[in-house]
Amino acid sequence: MAQPVTDPRNSAAQPRATGQPELPVAPAYGRASIGDVLTSAAAAMGEDGFTNVLHLPAARRICVVLVDGLGKRLLKQRAGHAPFLRAVMAADGDGGHPRTLHASFPSTTATSLTSLGTGTVPGRHGMLGYDVLDPGQDKVVNLLGNWDPGVDPLRWQPQPTVFEQLDGRIPTATVSLPRFKSSPMTSAALRGSTFLGATSPQARIELAAATLAENPTMLMYLYWSELDKAGHAHGTDSAQWEHQLEELDAAMKRLAATAPADTLILLTADHGMVDVPRGARVDYSQFPELVAGVRHTAGEPRMVHLYLEADTDADALAAAWLDRFGAKAWVVSRAEAIAAGYFGSVSAEAAPRIGDLLIVARETIAFYDLRRVRAQAMDVVGQHGSITKAERDVPLLRIPVTPRTARGRRR
Repeated sequence: MAQPVTDPRNSAAQPRATGQPELPVAPAYGRASIGDVLTSAAAAMGEDGFTNVLHLPAARRICVVLVDGLGKRLLKQRAGHAPFLRAVMAADGDGGHPRTLHASFPSTTATSLTSLGTGTVPGRHGMLGYDVLDPGQDKVVNLLGNWDPGVDPLRWQPQPTVFEQLDGRIPTATVSLPRFKSSPMTSAALRGSTFLGATSPQARIELAAATLAENPTMLMYLYWSELDKAGHAHGTDSAQWEHQLEELDAAMKRLAATAPADTLILLTADHGMVDVPRGARVDYSQFPELVAGVRHTAGEPRMVHLYLEADTDADALAAAWLDRFGAKAWVVSRAEAIAAGYFGSVSAEAAPRIGDLLIVARETIAFYDLRRVRAQAMDVVGQHGSITKAERDVPLLRIPVTPRTARGRRR
């Protein structure tokens, strides 16, 4: 395996020579990040080879619930729609573990979910955005739901998953939507566990509780997609998003009441979300100076990868972006991003998948290249990908199990 090209330490942001605002600190990889959840859980279950950096309590059954799109800030702001989770937050102050984790960078599902599944940083697992450049094919490839046939997920992401490392040691399971069972994303990020599919949220909760009850020891991953969908389509300030938060709250209360009494339930998320108004969704390809010398564009609307032609003046291009959007975004070179620790330790294979320049949204704005994506993409309201607190900070809640038998409802 190739050696990493850099192994930065997470440290305070430094003033930038360009005069731009300081960059935010890198995610807390190895201390309090989404990539530390399954590894800490395995260690809490007594499995060798893992470190419990999150200081989780010992348990023989652990269920990790990942809620797509549930930022810590959103959960706190809308806690009135989640009375059960609000009570959990209020009671979990002495849990001993961090109550806030950092999503991986970029703050998007493909990246954070693979960090969760492998316990490694983005620069090692190579899932560096919604879509990125495949240097071998010299084309942009999707890493979430529309994989390119020329990309083998096991070669693209060769790091062993936590589930693979636990194979033959303890039972592991993934409870998710049936269509994800054989998806390339699942193969890349979560391979190695028993896949259990259920379409409706209610069915997933029932399946999770029953499976935990059947196994005296188990590490389970439960995926919750509905909140993220509502946020993208309607925004986090919508009645639809609030309804989905209420549904999640009721489901977590139900899981706590039906899971075995010795289960440790952990709730976290892959990223947060911000609402971007229509007028702040920008087609940057309409400005010739912003795409001059750019060979490929990729990434998220709030974290754009720009891949340059060999003879492009990167400084001039960066200056053009700063001139037009410097008050609303950080313009970061690949070298700066790596040195800042945004991707953690970066392998030689992953490095060229990172854009030569990164456009990282600082204010409420989203960037599109309508030469490459459909105009309908600009209909998305809820957005993520950047490293702002709203997108980066996610909760880690320890939900107490309160079986009905413990409350005297079954005799």
